[in-house]
Amino acid sequence: MTETPTTSATIRRPAPGGPTLAPGEPKGFLDRYFGLTASGTTVRTEAIAGVTTFLTMVYIVFVNPTILANAGMDKGAVFVATCLAAAVSTLVMALYANYPVALAPGMGLNAFFAFTVVLSYKYSWQQALGAVFCSGVLFFLLSIFRLREYVINAIPKTLKLAISAGVGLFLGIIALEQSKIVVAHPVTLVTLGDLRQLPAILCLTGFVLIAALNSRNILGGTLIGILIVTLVGLPFGLTTYTGIVDVPPSLAPTFLQLDFSAIFEQTFIVVVLSFLFIDVFDNAGTLIGVTHRAGLLDEKGHLPRMKQALLADSFAAMFGSLIGTSTTTSYIESAAGVSAGGRTGLTAVFVAILFLLALFFAPLAGMIPAYASAAALLYVACLMTHGLAEISWEDVTEYAPAVVAAVTMPLTYSIATGIGLGFITYVAAKLLSGRFRDVSPAVIVLALLFAGKFAMG
Repeated sequence: MTETPTTSATIRRPAPGGPTLAPGEPKGFLDRYFGLTASGTTVRTEAIAGVTTFLTMVYIVFVNPTILANAGMDKGAVFVATCLAAAVSTLVMALYANYPVALAPGMGLNAFFAFTVVLSYKYSWQQALGAVFCSGVLFFLLSIFRLREYVINAIPKTLKLAISAGVGLFLGIIALEQSKIVVAHPVTLVTLGDLRQLPAILCLTGFVLIAALNSRNILGGTLIGILIVTLVGLPFGLTTYTGIVDVPPSLAPTFLQLDFSAIFEQTFIVVVLSFLFIDVFDNAGTLIGVTHRAGLLDEKGHLPRMKQALLADSFAAMFGSLIGTSTTTSYIESAAGVSAGGRTGLTAVFVAILFLLALFFAPLAGMIPAYASAAALLYVACLMTHGLAEISWEDVTEYAPAVVAAVTMPLTYSIATGIGLGFITYVAAKLLSGRFRDVSPAVIVLALLFAGKFAMG
């Protein structure tokens, strides 16, 4: 992918494809800065789009603290960090890249942070934050030195799709475990839990409700589903009412708590690369998908100001880790705002403002029980596994490594392990089949690195 040159100082980043604006025309500051007229939009339309995007992704401020609490992090501080990371990162995307794309701590990445890096690899959450920061720095360098195209293009599409689907399956098993639908078994490892228990019933009810609401294109369907099953649990003592609005909790428990003491350990490096891979691929796919839907790609299908957008995303990862949350990345839910007419960064400005206002709803976030957030996790899992449909099922050297990568993520409880086994089996299958041209040197190197990691234990 290539970038188009940035606009001059007198033309404040109009949307790609729009007419060139003469200095002083149009007259409003917002119009001049964001190129509203050139993009065929208005402040009112951008505001509506911003509200739409916010309502489709605000569930993260309720779900993220619950997930990261499993790593031992303070839920109140994570709530504040989630809101601030989303607000500041989205504002950077708005003002620097001028795209209607919102950012927040990513689903899947937060699960990898808590359940793999901390609970499985036994790193502290402070060290996990250090890994997130390092991945953000690498993402920044890839963007600055224009290496991102090589990295993104070097990884086979099959593995990209498999990684996304595998993360979805990983979220799925976490959701099923948190709601006690799936429980441990000494012989078969996992088995069906007691579906007569209310948390399991409410999780499944919430999942179906969220799916139905989103199918009907109900604005904020995921959030509505979470809140409904939370309220149903109140009379049964499954959650406790603690209020709705209050002064935001302290950020101190997670602020600047990064630990880089394990930075030279091989497993830590694998963790950093795993964060990087997922963020880079997810971000690239989100940016292309959202901007294509908005008609912002140029005549060659390239994304203007791609460098600015990726720099905004790399900043988000670093900033989020500094204040105490897992990797912050672009959200595909931004497409909802685009569908509502959002075309410029002003849409993202409104999203950022709403996330700042969300800071005062910490009591409501603290009420959300595990079974309610599990319902949302299960729904997101379904969305992420959709990529399996795009894999080439006629070529065994393509679909076999993809299945290995996707299936081993939930079964080993490790996204990094799934990525590693996917790379190794892909390279081995291609080389043993004599299809040497299908494998890039970068993929071979990555496969060897993962093989060395597994060999050393």
